[in-house]
Amino acid sequence: MSNIEHVNVSFPDGSTKSFPKGITPAEIAAEISHGLAKKAVVARVDGKLVDLSTPLNKDSSLEIITTDDPAGMEVFWHSTSHVMAHAIKNIFPEAQFGVGPPIENGFYYDIDIDTKLTPEDLEKIEKEMRRIIEEGKSFQREELSREEAIEFFRRQNDQYKLELLSELDDDRPSLYHEGDFTDLCRGPHLPTTKMIKSFKLLSVAGAYWRGNENNKMLQRIYGISFPKKAQLDEFLHLLEEAKKRDHKRLGKELDLFSFQPEGPGFVFWHPRGMIVYNLIENYIRGKLRDYGYGEVKTPIILNNSLWKKSGHWDNYKENMYFVDIDESEYAVKPMNCPGACLVYRNSMRSYRDLPLRFAEFGNVHRYERSGVLNGLFRVRQFTQDDAHIYCTPDQMLDEIQACIKLVNEVYHDFEFNEFRVELSTRPEKSIGSNEIWERAEGALRAALEQAGTAYDLNPGDGAFYGPKIDFHIRDSLKRSWQLGTIQLDFSMPERFELEYVGADGQRHRPVMIHRAIFGSIERFIAQIIEHHGGRFPFWLSPVQIAVLPLTDAQADYADAVTRRLQAMGFRAELDSRSEKIGYKIREAETGKIPYMLILGPKEVAAEKVAVRKHGEGDLGQFSVDELITKLHAEFNPLNSQK
Repeated sequence: MSNIEHVNVSFPDGSTKSFPKGITPAEIAAEISHGLAKKAVVARVDGKLVDLSTPLNKDSSLEIITTDDPAGMEVFWHSTSHVMAHAIKNIFPEAQFGVGPPIENGFYYDIDIDTKLTPEDLEKIEKEMRRIIEEGKSFQREELSREEAIEFFRRQNDQYKLELLSELDDDRPSLYHEGDFTDLCRGPHLPTTKMIKSFKLLSVAGAYWRGNENNKMLQRIYGISFPKKAQLDEFLHLLEEAKKRDHKRLGKELDLFSFQPEGPGFVFWHPRGMIVYNLIENYIRGKLRDYGYGEVKTPIILNNSLWKKSGHWDNYKENMYFVDIDESEYAVKPMNCPGACLVYRNSMRSYRDLPLRFAEFGNVHRYERSGVLNGLFRVRQFTQDDAHIYCTPDQMLDEIQACIKLVNEVYHDFEFNEFRVELSTRPEKSIGSNEIWERAEGALRAALEQAGTAYDLNPGDGAFYGPKIDFHIRDSLKRSWQLGTIQLDFSMPERFELEYVGADGQRHRPVMIHRAIFGSIERFIAQIIEHHGGRFPFWLSPVQIAVLPLTDAQADYADAVTRRLQAMGFRAELDSRSEKIGYKIREAETGKIPYMLILGPKEVAAEKVAVRKHGEGDLGQFSVDELITKLHAEFNPLNSQK
């Protein structure tokens, strides 16, 4: 092969330029702009992330990545985790390390060490990290043969890296050297430690090696880092705000729900919590009526033969609960889909019957280890706002578009105005023909584009039975949560032999669309609580109005006002306790009740109410009729439904 003196490099803007063979992305970034070179952290060459020091020896596409790109921040966090491990090794030479990946917000590293780490130890590690960063060492990649890498870590007596190497599908594993610290790592990494300007080690937790409770418990240190101090300050502020908004704390303060030792992972809903729960369920029921859904309800316990047919027995058994009935094995349902298939199969369907839209508020149970239970976010029993749509292939596009429209309306009504969408395509292990998959992916793509919905492609992450669209909302603390999903399924109709008679008189398989908007009502309520800091929108607040008489002399008038408001459909509560008005107001403010009506002698004489709004203060006097008009003007999506 002849020597090539130059290589052609194509850029994201479509331009191409020739450079000497062996030039690095760092050198190209410096030619483009000093500012870009200063901010660059990694490069994407032919679609793959590589170190900026990687030589380009053939024609390539090139994108210079900075920390403005999520991929750049992941590299930034991963490099910080290596610096943290380096510092720990300097302080605790006996320490061994598991894995240290970037996560959604920051990084962690799992450590095997006899010393139980304390907040004071974290401060020592941070101090050593600063010293290492100031040295400004570069991250150097070295590729070894598998045998050489095994020998290296055998000399280090590093059982964790040896275990990882034994399972690594790579004949040339890579090591990264940073100063006198070396770690097994695919990379890539920052050019130099000096780029890590601001960081904070956040907490220590226990974590089983490889997530297996039969393995040794390691210590996991979580941390965060940023190129600028202002970014770290903002993150730490939001972290403190998140603690104040923790739904577990607010759920107790607002008397919404509780967890009891007699049922770990199972929610006990209190009267005020049930108001919120029922309002959400009634809201989505109204939407379902508008969109032509019929509601079904399927049993919680079904024979194991069903779960074997659906595939859950083979793929989900460890997450299910089982019970014996009449000497036969039954399972508590973890999902609603098989039951919906039985409802469909109960009658012979014609193409004229389709699409059929079955909605179900399905109560499901899934076994979760006690260590991962987390308030309403991770429970063992929850209700899915599930739906299964059965349609012809020609109807797929319209049905998916309707689902996208419904998701947009619902998130807007709950004030989740920022969300991103992912389209996940065919994975390596899948069922169905290429033609069906291409048609399904095309339908999802076309539906998103026709709806004007921007999306990220997530190649190979679809379900084995079909591609899917996932919706990730961003809350008021800038955290991302995966909520809704739209999935195309060709497996269940095949497994359950679902059919419809087409216009040609022949029997055909319907397409099955799985659709959830909240995902889990319990989890969604937790997200609403934290998004709003417990200050529910007026229409969703369990108590909307607190009526607060100054003394017993206003009791009759306060009772009449309360009854009038209740008769108009408002959730008003009378606080008739013989307490000072300041105490009553403080309690109503702590309870985050949207409106407080203070009634004294002047209000009784004028047949008015003094209105105070939570978080804003006094609004002045209103007649009861004026107040009712004002309250009716408050946004209430339940009023807009047909």
